Amino acid sequence: MRADRAGAVRPRRGPGLRLRLTLLATGLVAAVSGLLLWLAWVLAGAVVSAVPTLPAGTTVRVRGVDVDAAQLGAALSRAARSDVLRAGSIAFLLVVTATAVVSWMITGQVLRPLHEVTATARRLSAESLDSRIRLPGPRDEVAELADTFDGLLDRLQAAFESQRRFVANASHELRTPLTVMRTEVDVTLSDPSADAAELRRMAEVVRQATERADGLVEGLLTLAHTESTGVAVHQPADLALAAKTAVAAVGAEAAARSVRIGLDGEPAPVLGDPALLDRVAGNLLENAVRHNVDGGWVSVCTASGPAGSWLRVSGSGAVVPPERVAELFEPFRRAAPDRTGGGTGLGLSIVRAVVQAHGGTVHAEPVPGGGLSVTVQLPRG
Repeated sequence: MRADRAGAVRPRRGPGLRLRLTLLATGLVAAVSGLLLWLAWVLAGAVVSAVPTLPAGTTVRVRGVDVDAAQLGAALSRAARSDVLRAGSIAFLLVVTATAVVSWMITGQVLRPLHEVTATARRLSAESLDSRIRLPGPRDEVAELADTFDGLLDRLQAAFESQRRFVANASHELRTPLTVMRTEVDVTLSDPSADAAELRRMAEVVRQATERADGLVEGLLTLAHTESTGVAVHQPADLALAAKTAVAAVGAEAAARSVRIGLDGEPAPVLGDPALLDRVAGNLLENAVRHNVDGGWVSVCTASGPAGSWLRVSGSGAVVPPERVAELFEPFRRAAPDRTGGGTGLGLSIVRAVVQAHGGTVHAEPVPGGGLSVTVQLPRG
């Protein structure tokens, strides 16, 4: 069976692989056997015809028939070739038949794992991705194929589960601002005495919810685009400049909460998409400020060395258990409630996707006493 572009399964045309292998093996054996039979026929006639020469006029009785001595060799050659051809034909048919039967049985055993792979693939659906072949026996090429297929199913199942979580979380996060907007509009419309001040308050709440939804959609698009297409732009950039721009962008928010920001920006040249690298620095600074405590601190460092260029953003904040650090890079995961209400829960997810697309690494660790330190390392430009 074969699937076309629309996903329908079309009937397979032509003989199957088992029949083709059987015919191939049988044809090869038939050709070799036929060649051997012909050689035996030629050699038998040649050997038997080489009899000693008898005196002229002598007769020899062969199978009850008197044969002139001059024709003895030819007669014996014909008789030998006839015997070889008769016995060889019977042996030829038996060998070819036995080869066909044995080849059919052996190819069936060899191809059985392939049928198991096909059967497993046909049983698969989004709800039954836990099926595996787990082929026993020797580790040959077919077993390697089955193991590769099992590995593919493992990755496919992980991708489906990740997609389910992502869609569920995205739906939940988008529902929140939409619910806020609908509630505010419904409450205001149900109040016949609503004045201009009330309408302004409602409009402000709706605007904030709209900005939150817009930020969430933009983050989802950035994350999806980066994970699917990677980096399309490769230009010289500097993490120090990106960090300086990010510090300036969060300066007002940090000042409003008395969060001190220290910047130690040594040149850190890299090669990549400057806009996405600015997004990395911006997300790290936004997270460090929004998840900080009033009167806290943020430290930003950039540097470059033989191993590459790096950016480290550390800040005070709530205590983060070490076992939860890895979860923070998953979409919509937060170490603590967002104090500003403007976060989408996608900041570190986007950071990881962008860094990996640039061939770099990102590492996070808790700060003693509370807070988080995130280090981004990228190849030098």
